[in-house]
Amino acid sequence: MWSDETKIEHFGLNSTRRLWRKKKDEYNPKNTIPTVNHEGGNIILWGCFSAKGTGRLHCIEGRMDGAMYREILANNILLSVRALKMGCGWVFQHDNDSKHTARATKEWLCKKHLKVLEWPSQSPDLNPIENLWKELKVCIAQRQPRNRKDLEKVCMEEWAKIPAAVCSNLVKNYRKRMISVIANKGFCTKY
Repeated sequence: MWSDETKIEHFGLNSTRRLWRKKKDEYNPKNTIPTVNHEGGNIILWGCFSAKGTGRLHCIEGRMDGAMYREILANNILLSVRALKMGCGWVFQHDNDSKHTARATKEWLCKKHLKVLEWPSQSPDLNPIENLWKELKVCIAQRQPRNRKDLEKVCMEEWAKIPAAVCSNLVKNYRKRMISVIANKGFCTKY
């Protein structure tokens, strides 16, 4: 079970945009990107997936700390595992964010008998959920949600639509991903 957090921008993909325009057109509305003054322009999501499909998606309210992270896990991990019919023997993955590696979080995971994948610190981001986040962001940008509430709704709908075959393929090809990074000595790869 792979997991991670991501930020979803209200007005499209969260990347820098550049455009050329004539001096007289610089303030034309078609040459500007709108912002949101009320409710904020983005949301933070926690999600998980396995080879069997996408798990639960949780919208994070406020600033996440260790206690909130453990609550998110408590409300989402086992329900996702059951819904995906993963059975026994699965391993949980999260990165080395301080909330994930806090003593209280480690104790909680141990108490719940969850086996956690050892994740190297300062490593390239090899979590295949990054591919799902990208796919989700593209789908959301195409739907153009009107406000934050609509953005949350669209995120949930689009996350649920990601085919299990896409998830399965990401997990199946994970070995190739690692071999590619090792061969390239940790530098950029096609993944």
